[in-house]
Amino acid sequence: MLLRLWQTRRLINTPVHIMSEGISKHLFLPKGLGLGIKDGKLDKDAFRKVIPVLAAQVPPEKAGVLLKSPVMKRTLLDVPRVKSVARGPGEQRLVLLKYSDQAELTPEVTDFLKSQSAELVKQDIVFDYDYWTADEIIHSILPEEIEAGAPSGFATVGHIAHLNLRPEYLPYKHIIGQVILDKSPTCRTVVNKVDNISNQFRVFQMELLAGEPDFVVTQSENGCNFTFDFREVYWNSRLHTEHERIIANFKPEDVVADVFAGVGPFAIPAAKKGCAVLANDLNPSSYKYLTANISQNKVDALVRPFCEDGRAFIRNAFNRAHDDPLPPVPPPKPRKTELKEKRAGERRPSPPPPGPRRNRVAHFVMNLPDTAILFLDAFRGALSPANAGGRDLSGLYADEGSMPLVHCHCFTRELEPEKAEVDIRQRVEEKLGHGLGEEATFHWVRSVAPQKEMYCVSFRLPRAAAFADV
Repeated sequence: MLLRLWQTRRLINTPVHIMSEGISKHLFLPKGLGLGIKDGKLDKDAFRKVIPVLAAQVPPEKAGVLLKSPVMKRTLLDVPRVKSVARGPGEQRLVLLKYSDQAELTPEVTDFLKSQSAELVKQDIVFDYDYWTADEIIHSILPEEIEAGAPSGFATVGHIAHLNLRPEYLPYKHIIGQVILDKSPTCRTVVNKVDNISNQFRVFQMELLAGEPDFVVTQSENGCNFTFDFREVYWNSRLHTEHERIIANFKPEDVVADVFAGVGPFAIPAAKKGCAVLANDLNPSSYKYLTANISQNKVDALVRPFCEDGRAFIRNAFNRAHDDPLPPVPPPKPRKTELKEKRAGERRPSPPPPGPRRNRVAHFVMNLPDTAILFLDAFRGALSPANAGGRDLSGLYADEGSMPLVHCHCFTRELEPEKAEVDIRQRVEEKLGHGLGEEATFHWVRSVAPQKEMYCVSFRLPRAAAFADV
């Protein structure tokens, strides 16, 4: 059988002999060698490897026979993201094998290829910069002393990739940013966090590492679209499951008061569910985008935005819902069959009349984990005659079961769940001036940093605390 070369090319650094176990186990970039940096910039040509393999050259109708044969199963090329069949000369097809030397083929494979009149040729496979993953490239770029802890992940917000690089990686920040930009199809902007969240609006400074200086993003979550300037508001994509969990507690007929609403990740999906929402944020930029997102998601009738201090909002929420009740639950959207019947002129029963307007707050959401517990004292006396201004709210909130549920996010340094619950309960009760009931729950959300856990405590607002004279 003829063994001939087909488009043979080889890099200086590529071994002449390709290992007998096949190329997949040996296809890697060296780590910790500072590969691919030239004059302080990314040299993409440094990541190019050319590896010759054997290929069975056959007519197109025979390619499928080789691919499906049990005899060939352990001999076919098994490299991710590389097609196992290439075009050969004329109409021929090249079925790629994972070996480079004919002597490495088993007798069974050799006999099968002969039976199929397959001609063995050499085919070069080119693995260039586009083939390797971002992790593989970053590990090869960095020097040995810092390679092991290389940044391996990043958060995405819309078209922005957001990194939080440790100091030792800052000399390589722009190259790392360029790699992430190249390897993330939906990414147009790569930024790095340059300080901690330390201001009242929970925003941080960031620097552009690669891509466009475009910081206004549109993020999709829970069937809603949120537009905002990532430099000016707080958004954490890692909290999407927590957003879903809290919203799942709401019934369509509920009134929800969102104390620290941000750009609306709780408020707007809740309204989509049918809830009426009072949504507040002190940050003027958050309020601006919250208002825009309410309109963009077509829930204007159900969400009322505010821009005021959280304590003031809590103490005003009961009165606002009483004085200006929120709209009733929207009727369900007609099904497709109902629309067809309507177009056909068929008479259908009249829809039920709308329910009553809603004036009792059923839930408070307090997603400001660093300080939310400190705002709980605003509930003390919030329903008392002194704060109600002459309104009698005792009928709306007549017993413990009619009191709103409060969902308060917080941090704790306690890593054990039992100790975390004790810590959080003590701090909450101190601010409320009242004990929590047995139905209070303490839900672990995520680990924020070493020795720092995020929780959500949910409890029924004690009626005695809300009606207390303070």
